[in-house]
Amino acid sequence: MSLVVILIALVAFIVVATTWAKLNPFLALLVAALMGGLAYGIPLTDLPKTIGTGFGNTLGGIGIVIALGTIIGVILEKSGGAISMAEGVIALIGQRFPTLTISIIGYLVSIPVFCDSGFVILNSLKNALAKRMRVSVVAMSVALATGLYATHTFVPPTPGPIAAAGNLGLADNLGLVILVGLVVSAVSALGGLLWANIWLRKDDHLLLKSGEGSELTDPDIDYQALRARYGEIPSAGRAFAPIIVPILLICLGSIAAFPANIFGEGALKAGLMFLGHPILALLIGLACALPLLKPGNKAQTFADQVQEGLVAAAPILLITGAGGAFGAVLSASPLGSYLGQTLSALGLGLFMPYLVSAALKSAQGSTTVALITTSALVAPILPQLGLDSEMGRVLTVMAIGAGGMTVSHVNDSFFWVVSQFSRFTLPTAFKAQTGGTLVQGAFAMVAVWVLSLMFL
Repeated sequence: MSLVVILIALVAFIVVATTWAKLNPFLALLVAALMGGLAYGIPLTDLPKTIGTGFGNTLGGIGIVIALGTIIGVILEKSGGAISMAEGVIALIGQRFPTLTISIIGYLVSIPVFCDSGFVILNSLKNALAKRMRVSVVAMSVALATGLYATHTFVPPTPGPIAAAGNLGLADNLGLVILVGLVVSAVSALGGLLWANIWLRKDDHLLLKSGEGSELTDPDIDYQALRARYGEIPSAGRAFAPIIVPILLICLGSIAAFPANIFGEGALKAGLMFLGHPILALLIGLACALPLLKPGNKAQTFADQVQEGLVAAAPILLITGAGGAFGAVLSASPLGSYLGQTLSALGLGLFMPYLVSAALKSAQGSTTVALITTSALVAPILPQLGLDSEMGRVLTVMAIGAGGMTVSHVNDSFFWVVSQFSRFTLPTAFKAQTGGTLVQGAFAMVAVWVLSLMFL
């Protein structure tokens, strides 16, 4: 059986198992990982380890962040802090363009913050804005996810574009990569925003899981009635602290890690990198959330809300980890090598690295892996592609990035973070999130092509 046909069959199995057979996505992904390993000929002695390692590596990178972010989200919701944040944003920006507002927030936050972490951190704000502005949670989720995804894929200091630039000989010219990346990512975010706006007037009752999640995502609860339940709510400044402080710390940590050594190479750099790690930053964010607890027995309230956050995070963690296991099996298979070799032989200029990266991303799930692998693959053949110039290499990084976001589906941890935190049904997740990343990749590649006409 063709390697590509096997992949299509595995994705079809996950869709049918979770929708028609009502199998939990955690089990569906694990079964698909096992089936994929057998179909692709991974040695039986290696397959369980591959699945376990993929599961563990995924949660090792994002698991604690999800747990801490969920606990902060529960505190923000129970205290009325999320509502206070929404009202603060609306007072500052207005409410004419809700999806644009949350997309811009995501676009800026994801320059220093991984998109997975950014979505977890901003989820409560997104839900509160959707409730306050009376727009679809689906539309706001897509706008936030695509805004985050745009800069995550194209703009250093995130690892994918940095590694791709290094592989293509641009380690000493990251400034140009950042400049062009900001332009391409803005076009990509615009594509995501247009896709999000398609969902603005959709009925959330038909698109979200019923009987789950918080009051902020329940379309049956009126905002004013919900607002009245909280009584006195904290100020916007206090409410934003658990979000803004971690973001600032992560930003400083990213700047400190930059090759320019802006903060030197001593204790200041080490301290900022330590505090800027997402786990430490979110622990500090959790500390900033403690003053938001309602008066009374604060110790018991905190214990109860931590427990509630952990219960809410558990299924997200398991499904995200299982998605990582599925992606690890595909990465260990010959599928990536086959797609890379097949597409690299076509000779399509900038569209060749785009297609190779898109194929690798869709096959194994990780944008970073797709960027690193594709850049290493095309680096030796840049002269034959007519891209062996400074701008040619920069645009190659951008083309690889455009492919690396096309498309996000069941083997991508970000797909599950967005869909589970947003309470998407699986069909909704495919239409809204996967469709959004497809549109983003296409918009980005058009922008790269136009730039190539101007500068190559």
